[in-house]
Amino acid sequence: MNFTTLHRIAINCAFAALTLLAQPARAQDYTALVAATDRSEADRQADAKRDPVKLLAFVAPKPGWRVLDMAAGAGYSTELMARAVAPGGKVFAQHDRASEKFAERMKAPAMANVENVTTPFDDLSNPALRNLDLVTFFFGYHDTTFLPVDRVRMDKALFEVLKPGGLLVVTDHSARPEDGATVGKTYHRIAEATLRSELEAAGFVFVADADFLRHPEDARTAIVFRNPTPVDEFVLKFRRP
Repeated sequence: MNFTTLHRIAINCAFAALTLLAQPARAQDYTALVAATDRSEADRQADAKRDPVKLLAFVAPKPGWRVLDMAAGAGYSTELMARAVAPGGKVFAQHDRASEKFAERMKAPAMANVENVTTPFDDLSNPALRNLDLVTFFFGYHDTTFLPVDRVRMDKALFEVLKPGGLLVVTDHSARPEDGATVGKTYHRIAEATLRSELEAAGFVFVADADFLRHPEDARTAIVFRNPTPVDEFVLKFRRP
């Protein structure tokens, strides 16, 4: 094999490598992910309310992404994100206090790419929480309206942990517009317009919403745990410019 041939092969290999790098990250098969046989029965029961395939399709996490899951709780959404960003991705699960249920979940193989971060909602100064692709905040933002949380500081911290172009996806239980952020403790709800305005004030740009958790029959005047109808819930996506 002469020098010219070797040179041509080297150029072709380099071009192929650059082409692969230029391709967008491959999206996961979210239906297959949710159908995984090693998911717990409790999570499968929760699927009926969460509609995880549609949620994942809206969020669109990809292998290799670095994600912060705020208000991770027992870890239902954390595990979904961990599966969605594998292989090569990482999920940080934020708790403001220790969670025994989450600690138990961490024993599952699917949680191998998850790191638990116990920190206040409004203090995301952990150096690992930088240059993230995605922050998820599922059904927990309303809690910060009655807990000792500085929401202005929290929202700015959420902005800062994302890389430029990074996404924030928030879901929560709808309150009436006139209730704003005043019924977080009584009804576990927040008004969509109030939440959106707070995040936009922190610098986020609204991208899209989704209606798969909407229930217009909900009067939004009862606590979500004892609501007489399915609870109306909103799903919002924002981007850090």
